[in-house]
Amino acid sequence: MNVADMPRGGPGASWLDRHLQTHRLEYLDRDDVPAEVKQILIDCLQRMGERAGTHEKQARLVASLLGATVAPKVLELGAGHGELSAHLLAVHPSAQVTVTDINPTLVDAIASGRLGADPRVSTHVMDATHIDAPDDSYDLVVFSAAFHHLPPATAWSAIAEATRVGKRFVVIDGMRPAAPLLLAVLGLMLPAMGVVAAVSPKRRPIMHDALISLLRTYSKSAFVALGRAADPRMTVEFLSIPRDFRPIGVGAVVYGKPAQ
Repeated sequence: MNVADMPRGGPGASWLDRHLQTHRLEYLDRDDVPAEVKQILIDCLQRMGERAGTHEKQARLVASLLGATVAPKVLELGAGHGELSAHLLAVHPSAQVTVTDINPTLVDAIASGRLGADPRVSTHVMDATHIDAPDDSYDLVVFSAAFHHLPPATAWSAIAEATRVGKRFVVIDGMRPAAPLLLAVLGLMLPAMGVVAAVSPKRRPIMHDALISLLRTYSKSAFVALGRAADPRMTVEFLSIPRDFRPIGVGAVVYGKPAQ
């Protein structure tokens, strides 16, 4: 199977699984959505992650992958609000972090804020599939809570680029469950989301993006297939993360450079 045509459930996805995905974009990815709506979504994600302790949990996981490296260099892709990098610097004070996103408005907000003022931080507008850095520039590359935004044809390219510039690449994102469980989650979520959207119209974009992101998550077999598409010798390791507010489990996929 051409990885560009691979379903989100992986090469062996069932008929049901293939029908529980969508090509529709989240508001955060659309050019026709006002900047203020996107900012509402970013602020919501930041608050929810803070209340659930998600940012700190993920930062500690990233710090554990850095081990005893002195002054490790970390690249964060798709940083959004930048909270993962902010928490990483709190738990690993010697780290040097390059914080990036493809959205210039988000990068400007980070650069002009507390995180951007930190001397350990540099900020750049960057496309995950075209990273402006030499080979092996970073000890670790991180992509958190946004990898599902990438279609398969782009996702494998991002893996190839991240493992080119970094010794390891960790993706932290929702893990697509088996199709029957995903269908059950949708059955529980949709009525509740409809009520919230009806009672509070301002929350409709949040409900919209939550549903789309759920339908666009990748399964473990898909993560493996994407890594092997980037390089057949790619090592792929899955790490668990304590549950947060999301309706499905969140995990980490660590891609390693092929053995020389």
